[in-house]
Amino acid sequence: MRYELYYWPSIQGRGEFVRLALEDAAADYVDVARLPKAEGGGVEVLFATMKQAPAPAPFAPPFLKAGKLIVAQTANILAYLGPKLGLVPASEPKRIAAHQLSLTIADMVSEAHDTHHPVAMGAYYEDQKPEANKRARGFIDQRIPKFFGYFEAQLKAAGGRAMLGRSISYVDLSLFQLVSGLEYAFPKAMKAQQRKMPLVRALVKRVAERPRLAAYLASPRRLPFNADGIFRHYPELEG
Repeated sequence: MRYELYYWPSIQGRGEFVRLALEDAAADYVDVARLPKAEGGGVEVLFATMKQAPAPAPFAPPFLKAGKLIVAQTANILAYLGPKLGLVPASEPKRIAAHQLSLTIADMVSEAHDTHHPVAMGAYYEDQKPEANKRARGFIDQRIPKFFGYFEAQLKAAGGRAMLGRSISYVDLSLFQLVSGLEYAFPKAMKAQQRKMPLVRALVKRVAERPRLAAYLASPRRLPFNADGIFRHYPELEG
């Protein structure tokens, strides 16, 4: 099956968690909004597909089209793709555990986003700088240690090699993206956290070295982090 991924064409954002799974599995997919209009792509197609989708329609990108099926929400998309791409164990307890961990990663992604938009999504960062500074301080001092303390403990309990045991799953790919994004947004804080998460750091390195992912990360398909995405680097937020 050829999958169609619908996400904003100029940022990694939440869509990147899905892209990593598709790339690692060498899945046949197209990033629709990044295609030229002449090839049936563009943001207009994204909006039109959302509008025409059967209920329940996606609330927002990313969403995935697989034949006639449309799946929205990052963790939900990964739960759907995992078994089909061989990126989750077959047992039901393992699949439920994967979804649980994926949702926890999504929680941290949302908190990272709220460091630069703590008051209003529709307002610019420049309009909420004092509030962003307070939110970022709490995120750095409290939430980063708490989340990565949890991930480190769960990885140790699973044997230390991958979050669900021996084999790399979509959870590990998502954890790689989470760490990469936070290292871009909060380099000082993540450097200070490094010694407390040796297993997570080793896992992230293994994920980055997977041949298909390494090729993707070195290619133009991997969009750079920027000031429009979820993970944004504002030096003043690190004091």
